[in-house]
Amino acid sequence: MWLEYEILTKSLLTRNAVGYMLSAQALAHFQKAKNLKDHFVLLDPEVGFTSSVIIQPDRFVGRADLIQNSMRAINASSSLITVFGKRGVGKSSLLRQIQLIATGDYEIAQRSGLAHMVPNKPRKYYTVFYTCDSQISDINDLLLRLCTDTDPEDGLLRLVPDKGKELTEFSRSNEENASVDLKILKWGGKGQDAEKYSSNLRSDAVQTFRNFCSSVVEHNNKWWKKRDGLIIFLDEFDVISDKSGIGSLIKSLSSSRLKFAISGIADDLSSLIEDHGSVERLIEQGYAHVTPMNIEETALIFRRACEFYDGQLTFEDSVVEKIFEISMGYPYFSQLIGKRCVEEGNANGTNEITQSILQSVLDEISAGRAFPHLERKYKMAVGASDGRAMLLTLLAEENVSIDDVEGGISLKAVRNIAQDLQIEFMDQLVPRLIDKKYGPALVRVQDQRGTYEFLDPVLRAYVRLRK
Repeated sequence: MWLEYEILTKSLLTRNAVGYMLSAQALAHFQKAKNLKDHFVLLDPEVGFTSSVIIQPDRFVGRADLIQNSMRAINASSSLITVFGKRGVGKSSLLRQIQLIATGDYEIAQRSGLAHMVPNKPRKYYTVFYTCDSQISDINDLLLRLCTDTDPEDGLLRLVPDKGKELTEFSRSNEENASVDLKILKWGGKGQDAEKYSSNLRSDAVQTFRNFCSSVVEHNNKWWKKRDGLIIFLDEFDVISDKSGIGSLIKSLSSSRLKFAISGIADDLSSLIEDHGSVERLIEQGYAHVTPMNIEETALIFRRACEFYDGQLTFEDSVVEKIFEISMGYPYFSQLIGKRCVEEGNANGTNEITQSILQSVLDEISAGRAFPHLERKYKMAVGASDGRAMLLTLLAEENVSIDDVEGGISLKAVRNIAQDLQIEFMDQLVPRLIDKKYGPALVRVQDQRGTYEFLDPVLRAYVRLRK
């Protein structure tokens, strides 16, 4: 539309120069395009929407009940905070808000209407935040990572006094020695010096971790405002392949001065911590099962985004309702769609996100052009098979509870429809969908034959839109 304004402007100037007059209809169209150009503002989609972990409290919305539970756990004398749920549901963002509360920043509590729940003298902690990865195989690997993490904002080493880094678990070694693989930063006057130690840390990582943690509070309280203890935050905890012994370690170390907070993909605590029996009594107040958002919470995402644009962006209520429906309540996907709507609005010269703008975005998703990351996962799962693509769509469209199988999708439920659609050899199409080499898109539900669920619910929402 605003391109038409530029064209009509040039046309008007040319015709006036030679004595021509524009028709009344052309003038009206010109005025409409001019008004649109005058009011349209090119918006940065990242200002209002993000697909990253939300750290700032003013961007975080909803989850008031989970925030309240976490506040109680932080101010209890001893507890373990556990955050679990499906992919894309906002676990990491919630864990970051809990970290802020642990440092004494209760802005999120005030924004959630929980200011009256803030204690008169809240407990404050030093915090360590570490995001696990699939290369961590067991408890020793995890503790090794924690004891050597030099992140200036979240690492454990930033809190450990220099003398603490020179424990007997480290043995000095010449640089020529091939076993040298650790750099320990000295947090002294210059803050830049480094000393190298050999990998003998691996021989007793547990004791080194204990020593580090015990030195943090006492040492730092001498130099900084006193805090009550230390909290170790472990995000994406589920990716650790062998979790045996971690629960017992957490139980043995937990005290009024040392707490743990863990987050990961799981349906319940038992699938997050293998020896969960060791820590059951520690989690009575810090239990946070993160589920998909309801419509009110999803609407808050878009309301808050519009506030960041100072009212220059608007979403029709029907658009927000539709986004909630197609995102299945997963905030990650809602954020992606909201961001893409702003980009589409920019392309059309409008800051009003209407049904037509949303439909353009949905058409792009359907054609596989909107979200390259999700499209890659989709293509990897279905390969070159049209039949497999149709089968995956049928499974994505099925209800969550099929044949009284809670949380799973039964192949039996879609078999007749698949036959009507002439999807041949359905059972031969499934193996690729559950093969880790190609995703996987689906995982088997334990103890329920022929029943599967989407590993990533956001991919399921995407498949429902992908035609």
